[in-house]
Amino acid sequence: MSTHLSDTEKKYQKWIVVLSIVIPLAVAALFGVKLKDYGFDVEPLTFLPPVYATINGLTAVVLVLAVLQIKKGNRKMHERLMKFAILLSVLFLVMYVAYHMTSDSTPYGGEGSIRYLYFFILITHIVLSIAIIPLVLFTYVRALAERFDKHKKLAKITFPIWLYVAVTGVVVYLMISPYYVH
Repeated sequence: MSTHLSDTEKKYQKWIVVLSIVIPLAVAALFGVKLKDYGFDVEPLTFLPPVYATINGLTAVVLVLAVLQIKKGNRKMHERLMKFAILLSVLFLVMYVAYHMTSDSTPYGGEGSIRYLYFFILITHIVLSIAIIPLVLFTYVRALAERFDKHKKLAKITFPIWLYVAVTGVVVYLMISPYYVH
C-alpha cells in the first residue's frame, strides 16, 4: 500500500488547506458584521434558525443513509448521498452567516447545570465544525482519487464527527429556541 499522494490528491490538497483556514476565518469575521451597521436596510432573517436546524437534522439522516448504502455495497447511492450531505452543509453555512449578519445573537437564558450542558454542547459543536471541514474534503478527495482504502480509513473518523456536528446543531437550536426574540 503506497503512502504517496495521487495526482488528484495533490491537485486538491492546497485548496483543502486554504478552504479549511479561510472558511472558519470568514465565518468568524462575518459573524461580527451587521449589515444594518453599514447602511443596509435589511430585515432580520429571524425565520432562518429553524430552517438551518432542520438542514442539520437532514444532514444527520443523509449521513446515516449514506453509510447504510455503502455497507450494502451501493457505491453510487452512497456517493450521491454524500454529495447531498456536503450541499446541505454548505446551505447551512450560508444561512447561518446570513442570519447572523442580519440579526443580533441570542443569549442563552437557561440556568444551573443545563446552562453548563448547553455551553459544553455549543463549544464542542463549534470546535468540531471547524475540524470537520478538512476531514470531509480530504475524505471526499480520496474517494474522487479512487483511493478507497484511504477513503474508508479516514471516513471512519470523519463520519462520527460530522454526525455529531449535525446532531448537536439541532440540539443547540432546540436549547436556545425559547430565548429567540421574534
